[in-house]
Amino acid sequence: MSVNHVLARKWRPKTFTELVGQEHVVKALTNALSQQRLHHAYLFTGTRGVGKTTLARILAKSLNCENGITPVPCGQCSACREIDSGRFIDLLELDAASNTGIDNMREVLDNAQYAPTRGRFKIYIIDEVHMLSAKAFNAMLKTLEEPPEHVKFILATTDPQKIPVTVLSRCLQFNLKRIPFTVITGYLQQVLEKEKISGESSALQLLSRAAQGSMRDALSLLDQAIAHDAGKVTESGVREMLGAIDQTYLFEILRALLKRDGVALIEQVEQMTSRSLSLEAALQDLATLLQHIALAQTVPEAIRVDMQERTQILELARAFNPEDVQLFYDIALRGRNEIDLAPDEQAGFSMTLLRMLAFMPADSPAASADEKKFTKSMPQQPSLLEAGGGSAPVKTVNDNKLKKNRFDGDWAILVAQLKLGGMAKMLAQHCELTGYGNDGLELRVPEPHKHLLEKSYQE
Repeated sequence: MSVNHVLARKWRPKTFTELVGQEHVVKALTNALSQQRLHHAYLFTGTRGVGKTTLARILAKSLNCENGITPVPCGQCSACREIDSGRFIDLLELDAASNTGIDNMREVLDNAQYAPTRGRFKIYIIDEVHMLSAKAFNAMLKTLEEPPEHVKFILATTDPQKIPVTVLSRCLQFNLKRIPFTVITGYLQQVLEKEKISGESSALQLLSRAAQGSMRDALSLLDQAIAHDAGKVTESGVREMLGAIDQTYLFEILRALLKRDGVALIEQVEQMTSRSLSLEAALQDLATLLQHIALAQTVPEAIRVDMQERTQILELARAFNPEDVQLFYDIALRGRNEIDLAPDEQAGFSMTLLRMLAFMPADSPAASADEKKFTKSMPQQPSLLEAGGGSAPVKTVNDNKLKKNRFDGDWAILVAQLKLGGMAKMLAQHCELTGYGNDGLELRVPEPHKHLLEKSYQE
């Protein structure tokens, strides 16, 4: 048995009440079983480690428990015990990823016509069902169209879009969601208490984030953390194990942006690089931190009291404009997606931070009077085209309101008067005025900012 999977198997839920994070599915199945409203085919969809196969086995016990069809299988009868141990003769689990062909499916379906040997139902659990071939799906479809009374299919997949519509329409579908971060953290705490192992709350939060909604991954990571830290779970040990970014760096980056301190930004990048930290992971963590700051600006009570960085998050939430936070979040996501295209990871990370600094609006709290004056003067500078650079396609702005006001050619002042916000404001501030008249204004976006011509900004 792999050490990485000990806790994941030991604490695998055996009943619906033990399953966490999928209450909507549990409620529907519980009601159906209580009312004896049974379907011949169930389909569980969702990402890895969220409980699809676990639910399938619990449902199999509910259908075959010797005490009758029930949402609360006894767990003590021979059928329940054999299903838990994987030895129930009338339960066949098939991995479609390794059994994709028509011959495998035909063998399964030929056996389906025979009555169950011991159980009430003959149950087929087919994992990653989307991997079946077209011919195998056609063979399955014939059985789904006219299923024997004693047969139940429980299908599971991470990619339901690859399942033929004809098969989907004959299944009762349940979509399992990624398990919330807080739910995973709470469950890991319960596991540690039952295992009598000490664990720091901040360490469990790191593990929960790394699991990305998968309880199975979270338990596997917890197992690794216990082994890594010699029988306990500490934040420093988990950070070392995961190669996680010290949040101190990220807070210093945001404070440098608040002060518009480019030197401090690059110093943080160099320190992180010297420690061989993953800068791609840093962008992901920075986006998460910005999301927390945005949440604190809108619903501060949503920032949990036990969150280690709560004080600093609330502090930055008060210091930043909400528009800046949204802008930085967008740039962080874009930078993470584009980091593989950069000359190297450090260059991609540095340019992402410098882009945040460059695009930070002039009227942000940290902007000095000189900076605001400089930004307003930018449209009057020689264009990149005149300096030998390129130019993005020309865009024309027509607005009847402009005809009613006298315009002296100062585009920056007009932008300030329009009181734009968000992406529209950022696009306007980085346009250059190339001409104007009674019909409107003609603007140009310089080549370095051509990404601002994307549809989302124009809208």
